[in-house]
Amino acid sequence: MRFLVTPLFLALTASPALAAGKTFVSLGNTDFVVLVAFLIFVGILVYYKVPGLVGGMLDKRADGITAELAEARALRDEAQALLSSYERKQKEVQAQADRIVATAKDEANQAAEAAKADIAKSITRRLAAAEEQIASAQSAAIKEVRDQAVTVAVAAAKDVIAKQMDAKAAGALIDDSIAAVGEKLH
Repeated sequence: MRFLVTPLFLALTASPALAAGKTFVSLGNTDFVVLVAFLIFVGILVYYKVPGLVGGMLDKRADGITAELAEARALRDEAQALLSSYERKQKEVQAQADRIVATAKDEANQAAEAAKADIAKSITRRLAAAEEQIASAQSAAIKEVRDQAVTVAVAAAKDVIAKQMDAKAAGALIDDSIAAVGEKLH
């Protein structure tokens, strides 16, 4: 009720009609009629407890906002926990990826070392095979040269013997050869 008296007092004291010296309380004064209508309107609002309803609605709205804020805080906390979980998982995955890369590098280095060793063995085998081929070719060449030398020597000896040999020397040579064969066979 106190909040009704204050606006009425202010309305009466601040009225331009009072300042002009006219009578304020009159149905011809529009300010008075508006004041009375306003007071009746406020009275009806108070009678039907509209300020309490508006206050209740504002309280409900404040409670709703508080609940929404609490829910938003809970969601933010949940999101923060989820973010930290994802960051932790991301660090774990990064560490695992680093381990995998390190393992792959080690395996690649080991494979490279094994390949180098295999290549070295292969080169050693090929060098040995090449040396054997060279030795074989060398011995074949030496044999061929010897065979050629023997052929040339036999041909030269044949020519020399044919020039120096007569029938008597040939008969003596044949007899000596038969005797040598006979001794070797017995």
